[in-house]
Amino acid sequence: MDDKLKSLADKLGVLTEYYDAGQDRKKYEIDDETVKFFIKKFGYDGDTPEAAEHSLEKFENRRWQRTLEAVYVVEQGNLTLDIVTSSENKDKQINLQSISRQNGNVCNLDVETLSEEEREINHCRYIKKNLKIKNELDIGYYDLTLTLNDAKYKSVLAVAPQKCYQNKALDEKKLWGFALQLYALRSERNWGVGDFTDLKNFVDICAKAGGDVIGLNPLNILEHNFPENASPYSSVSRLFLNPVYIDIEKVPEYKEGDIIGIKAQLKEFREAENIRYEEIYPLKIKFMESFYARFKNSKEENRRKEFDDFCKREGDELNKLAVFLTAYEERCRSVWGGWRAWEEELRNPYNPAVKAYAEAHKDRVDFYKYLQFEAFRQFDLAAEEVKKCGLKIGFYRDLAVGVGQDSAESWSDPDVFIADAGAGAPPDAFFPGGQKWGLGAFNPFVLKEKAYEPLIKIMRANMRNTGALRIDHVMSLMRLYVIPNDRPLGTYIMYNLQDMINIVAIESCLNRCVVAGESLGNVPDGFLDVLARKNIYSLSVLWAERAAGWGGDFNQPETYPERAFTSVGTHDMAPLKMWWFGYDIADMRKADIIPNDEVMSNNYHERENDRAKLLKALDVSGLWPEDRPRRADYLFGEGYPEGMAEAVNSFVASCPSRVFLAELENILEVDKRQNLPGVDRDKHPNWRRKLPLDLEKLGNNEMFVRNIKAIKRVR
Repeated sequence: MDDKLKSLADKLGVLTEYYDAGQDRKKYEIDDETVKFFIKKFGYDGDTPEAAEHSLEKFENRRWQRTLEAVYVVEQGNLTLDIVTSSENKDKQINLQSISRQNGNVCNLDVETLSEEEREINHCRYIKKNLKIKNELDIGYYDLTLTLNDAKYKSVLAVAPQKCYQNKALDEKKLWGFALQLYALRSERNWGVGDFTDLKNFVDICAKAGGDVIGLNPLNILEHNFPENASPYSSVSRLFLNPVYIDIEKVPEYKEGDIIGIKAQLKEFREAENIRYEEIYPLKIKFMESFYARFKNSKEENRRKEFDDFCKREGDELNKLAVFLTAYEERCRSVWGGWRAWEEELRNPYNPAVKAYAEAHKDRVDFYKYLQFEAFRQFDLAAEEVKKCGLKIGFYRDLAVGVGQDSAESWSDPDVFIADAGAGAPPDAFFPGGQKWGLGAFNPFVLKEKAYEPLIKIMRANMRNTGALRIDHVMSLMRLYVIPNDRPLGTYIMYNLQDMINIVAIESCLNRCVVAGESLGNVPDGFLDVLARKNIYSLSVLWAERAAGWGGDFNQPETYPERAFTSVGTHDMAPLKMWWFGYDIADMRKADIIPNDEVMSNNYHERENDRAKLLKALDVSGLWPEDRPRRADYLFGEGYPEGMAEAVNSFVASCPSRVFLAELENILEVDKRQNLPGVDRDKHPNWRRKLPLDLEKLGNNEMFVRNIKAIKRVR
């Protein structure tokens, strides 16, 4: 690679090489065309050495050609910023004023100059002053106004705490709870998919069991017209909720007798092995449409006022979502290519034609707002149950790393996403060809120009009703693997980690929400230390807590990290019983992730060794149930070990990690996985598996009772 091109890529944060997370740390070099693709997306030209050199100069001069940055993200105790002006203004008085976005307080800021730099550009001499603000400012956001020579300049000051919010309960004792896939909950009353009433009822189950936290899959809205696209990690908008979780029979407009004609159908949905989204979701929408008609004609003023207040509170983002869904519904089966293939005047949400379209389709737009209104109301009721039951953490929500490229979020603000590219995972030992998720990825330069507002909105929306937030693929605060849509592979794009992590910290404190980061995979050196210093909890799973990586002996619990949310596995991993019998290996062979029978056979042999290592670790810990001790090797035909789930849950729960999350799949001895990464639903029923037991029977289930006792003995 040409030196100039490499230098330009380095400046712009486009990696030209990286190492994978394998034990041999394989190095990958990025081809020139991929690097040039991203350079162009960031507004520069690297096509030739001369162009790259010119772009380097342009990049170096960019800060010197504007008075203020779009945003300054600073920490309390170090409130610094810089301003640039012509050298003739060097000694002019600096007047800097802030207005708090939290309370509207106006403050004239007292500043001192820490240092000065000068530079000449195109025969003009500029001076950059590095300033320190002497005032003490609370955590939050401030609109800045700089007055210099009667000219006014605007910026945003984001003041971050030294650390993310810390719930005092985490300092007092080790907590535990459950990790749930909400859609997977069975009950005697739901419509074949878990809903917000199931969640509310599970809060009571958790509280009675002694738990304090309920981990949830992302709850964000998915594709309205294609409900079979069910991955909770590929949403239409991370700002709003999935209507599939609405309990139809709890909607205020519901009337007794509405469902008499479909009771047999609902029973069939409940008894089905997997969730039938293609039937359940449209049926729910049909009922919600009839309820909306009742709502419009109702004389219930309080309900109408609540709706109006909701629409006002959610404002422009709700309106854009509803307009997008209305337009998408009209075009999704006749216009191919998503919203980018719509009529040109409808591709920009701020085009006057979009406003006219919304007015012409007001009834349908309002219906989509009504869906969110009811979803938020029912989720709020579940959150109220958390407070009533006194859970110390409550809901532990999951923020997906990206959003669908053909989404309301991308349509609402397309410039903030890297065009014609999507997030994925690089090649590694498990996926030699990498993974192409196709999720929209933030353009780091546009994100900063927008004062990180898109990130702030997403953080704030997902911290709603939330005591802790899991940031999926938290490494994306620093770097994200992004792939051009027309290429099989991409490269890492770097983000301003200090700014990003401080924005997270601000929202964490303003919303009193603990933050944890999912960091399984290719973790940059030193990254976990940065998270720890910011009080962002790590995630830990049994399968990763092993000596010498994934293939060594299982670590004893006392070696697990303290500031962590810990579990046996995740939704992407085989549950314990499935792992024990190696059914996951067969699944991966069937899906061609394992390329041939020889590799499959080797995996089975490795699994035999791993089972022996797990048994050894459990023996050393002495945590087998007293009435169900280990009675055999269990390695060759003895079946599933009696007491295995209790032993493993006790093993992991005994660790010093502040939070342990028990998975119902392991407690109920499920032998099928929720998600098989790297394949679509044609090869595996991802995101469709239900739990084998109704919620109403859970509290008296022997395995549930025994596992809870096992966890509480060590927790």
